[in-house]
Parts: sequence; structure tokens; C-alpha cells
Amino acid sequence: MSLYLLVFLISMFLTLLLTPVARRLALRFGAIDRPSRRKIHRKIITRFGGLSIFISFILAVIVGLLIAKNFGVGISSRDYRSLLGILLGGGLITLIGLFDDIKGLPATVKLAGQVIASAAAVYFGAQIFFVSTPFTRIVMLGAWAPAVTIMWMVSITNAMNLIDGLDGLASGITLIAAVTLFIVAVKMGQADSAILLAALAGTALGFLRYNFFPATVFLGDSGSLFFGFMLASASIVGVLKSTLVIALIIPVAVLGIPIYDTAAAIIRRAVAGRPIFEADKKHIHHRLLKAGFNQRQVVVIIYIACFILSVAALSATFFDNYQTLVFLSIFVVAGILALDFAKDILRNIAFLNGGRK
Repeated sequence: MSLYLLVFLISMFLTLLLTPVARRLALRFGAIDRPSRRKIHRKIITRFGGLSIFISFILAVIVGLLIAKNFGVGISSRDYRSLLGILLGGGLITLIGLFDDIKGLPATVKLAGQVIASAAAVYFGAQIFFVSTPFTRIVMLGAWAPAVTIMWMVSITNAMNLIDGLDGLASGITLIAAVTLFIVAVKMGQADSAILLAALAGTALGFLRYNFFPATVFLGDSGSLFFGFMLASASIVGVLKSTLVIALIIPVAVLGIPIYDTAAAIIRRAVAGRPIFEADKKHIHHRLLKAGFNQRQVVVIIYIACFILSVAALSATFFDNYQTLVFLSIFVVAGILALDFAKDILRNIAFLNGGRK
């Protein structure tokens, strides 16, 4: 456990040190986010957060893997190969995001880059070879494994990118999800996944120092895409390669809010006959803002919903049977309903009352 704590602390302190440097570089390269009708912020803010996060994450993971190798922590050569693919894919994702932060890229180009980055991870062995659920137990994916893996990675990557609409929102969700998946990985003895998640949690917490409302730097696409890609990858080399009957349900529950928001956005735009990549102001956080909550309150509400789902996912790991599906389903529905109807549920709570800031 001391290994994981060291990785966490290294990534956190490096992020605290490097983020101001990344902010200055953003100004130099013109990676700034200007206010507009579609955006919430009212002043120019830099968006090179992904650069400091990526560097801090990589260095912390390298230190963790070197210590693990020297002290005989159970990571196989196959696991190391998968980690290499994930780190290469994460580097490509960050590079794509940085280009988008500076110049802007078409949605199709970003999507193609995500597919290539995911394919790189798959090529080096990071794949979902089978799916375990309470209904099917184990279903081998066979030739479909690469396609299913790439679809999962691209979906979660975009889900985190879309949820990144308020100060500290995506960073906080990443922290909650990474800590939850880390606990599951440690419980199942998946050291490779645990190292990735410890580093990811450290970078998310360190970055929140600058990103929570009022933010002085944004994640940018480089940061939000990287967070999503790493959460998807860590779940593959961790919980999704276990035979636990709830293996598939755990990451879906933990990332339930971003997944729900993305699915709702796709359906909403498809029904309206608009491109699914076309931005709008109808995401969960936009609706809560319109309900009268300010930015800080909206972020806290969504944090609470994510925490509820994460606790449910962790609790479910103690029940490796069919009852787990019912248990988790109740919590997932309750969490999403509580979020969607937060205006009515939380209107009379004193510390959440107040106007928009």
C-alpha cells in the first residue's frame, strides 16, 4: 500500500508544481478559452491543464513501476506490455488535445485520433477479452474483443470530455472514480491497474487546487480526454479482466453520471436532427444552473451523485451474485433521479440556496 501512496503523492505534488508552468506556456502558445454565449466563464482562462497532468502522471507511473519491478510486486510481462500500450495511447490522446487547445480540431479528427490511441493500447494487449455479468456470467468476445475495447475506450474518453463544462467538474469526477476503481483493483490484486489509478487520483487532486471554482486554468481537451482515456484503460487492465459477475457493472456505475449525460446528449441531438458532436447547453450541469444553483453548488451536487454511485459499486463487490444487479440498479436509478430533480430535492437546503455566481 505504501507503493500506491508514494505514486499518489508524487503525481499530486508534481501536478501542483507543473500546472503554473503549463499555464504560462498556454499563454505563450495561445491556448486560451475565451468567453462566449455557449460558455459559462466570463473571462479568458488558459487551457493547458492536460500538459501538467500528463507529465506528472507519466513520471509517477514510471517510478511506481520501477519500484514494483525491483520489489517483486506481482506484475507480469504481459501486464507491462499492456501498460506500455496504454501510456503510448495516453500520450497520443494528450497530443491531440493539445493541438485542439491551441488551434482547434474538427470533431471527426479528434474522434479518429481517439480510435488510433485506443487501437494502440489494444495492439499491446489492453483488451476486454470477456464480459462478466449477473445474467451471462462469462461471455468470451473472441474476434469482437478489439472492437468492443476500442468502443469502450472512445465512449468513456468522450464522456469525460463532454462533462467538462464547469470549474472542477471533470477533475472531481475523475478523482472520485479513480479512488473507487483503485480500491477495487487493490482488493482484486491488480497492481498494474492500482498504480495507474493512484497516479490518476493524485493528478486530479493536485489539479483541483487550480481548477475548482473559481478556476485559474482549465483542463482543456488535453486534460479531459486524457482523464477519460486513462479511466477507461485502467478499468480494462483492472476490474474488467476479472471474472467477478459484476465486473462490467462496476465501472459503468462509477462513471454513471458522465455516461448518462453523454447518452442523453446523443439521443437529444439525434432526435432533433442535429450532429451528435454539435455542442449545446442542455447537459446536466447546464440544467442545474438554469434551476437556480450557482457553479460551486452544481459541482457539489454532481460530486454527491457520483459518490453515491461509487459507494454502491464498492458495496456491490461484497455480493458476487444476482442480488448485486438489483442492488446496483436501485442506486443507479436513485442517483440519476436525485441529480435530475435536484431543484426540487435540494431547494430548501440552506447551504445550497443562493443565486448564481
